Amino acid sequence: MLDEVRARLRVRHYSLRTERAYVGWIRRFILANGKRHPREMGEAEVAVFLTRLAVEGRVAAGTQNQALAALLFLYREVLGVELPWMAEVVRAKRPRRLPVVLTRDEVARVLAMMDGRTWLAAALMYGTGMRVMEAMRVRVKDVDFAAHEILVREGKGGKDRRVPLPGRLTVPLQDAIAHAAGLHALDLEAGFGAVWLPAALARKYPGAATERGWQYVFPARRRSRDPRDGAVRRHHLDEAVVQRAVRAARVRAGVVKPATCHTLRHSFATHLLEAGYDLRTIQELLGHQDVATTQIYTHVLNRGGRGVVSPLDAVP
Repeated sequence: MLDEVRARLRVRHYSLRTERAYVGWIRRFILANGKRHPREMGEAEVAVFLTRLAVEGRVAAGTQNQALAALLFLYREVLGVELPWMAEVVRAKRPRRLPVVLTRDEVARVLAMMDGRTWLAAALMYGTGMRVMEAMRVRVKDVDFAAHEILVREGKGGKDRRVPLPGRLTVPLQDAIAHAAGLHALDLEAGFGAVWLPAALARKYPGAATERGWQYVFPARRRSRDPRDGAVRRHHLDEAVVQRAVRAARVRAGVVKPATCHTLRHSFATHLLEAGYDLRTIQELLGHQDVATTQIYTHVLNRGGRGVVSPLDAVP
C-alpha cells in the first residue's frame, strides 16, 4: 500500500521531501493502530491519532496539519474514501510569533565569517529574499544579468516570481556559473551530464537535461543516484551544507540571536520595509499569497497604527 501511496504522489509531482513525510505519517498511523489496514479504519481513528499528536505528543500546529494532509491524501487519493471534516479533533495551537531579524551590521558580521559557495548562497538569500531551497534550485538560465533579476521557479505553492539580482553578486554568480559549466563538461565527458527535470519538461524536451542552461548554479560536488528512477545525476548542493555554514558563521560572529537561513529572508523583508518599500512590493518579492502574511514585518519594526514612542524617552 505504501508503494501505491508513493506512486500516486509521484503522478501528482509531489516533491521527494513531501513524499517521505507523507509515507512516514501513514506508517506511524498504521503502527499506532496495531498494524490494521487503513480500510478497516476511518474518521474515528484518524481523529484519535491527530488528537494524541496534539495532546500527548505536543506537536506544533504545522506538524499536526502535515499529518492530517498525509492521511487525507491516503484516504482520498489512494483508497478512494472521502473523510468528512473532523470537528472533534483537538487542534494544536499555533502561537503567533514574530520572526527573528538581524540588523544590517549583524548580517555583515555573519557573511564576513563565510566564504566560497556557502557565502554566495547566504548572500543571495539575504539579497533576494529567497528561501534556502529556492536558492539551491536556481538554474543557470534563470539568472538574467542584463535585466539584473533572477527568476525563481516553482517556489512555495508552485508559483514563479522574479527577484532582484544584487549588483554586488554579479561577478561571484558569473564565477559560480563558470564553475558549474566546468563540472558539467566533465560529466559529459564521463557519459553523464543530464540534470533532473520535472517530468513534463523531460518528456517535452528530451535533450534539455544536458543543456548548460538547465544546470544548477550550485551543483553538488559529486554525482549521486536519484532515489526515484535510479539515474545517476549531479543534483544541486545539499541545503543542509548551507544551513550548517550559516549556523557556524553566526556563532563565530558572536550573534546571539537564533539566526538561520530563513532569518536572512526575514531580514531582507524587514530592511526593505525600513527603506520605505511598500508591503505589496515586498509581498511579490517574497512570493506570499496574502499580504496579511507580509504584514508581520510591520510588527517587527513596531510601525503602523500601534507604533509608539515610550514616554520614558520624553522624560528630561
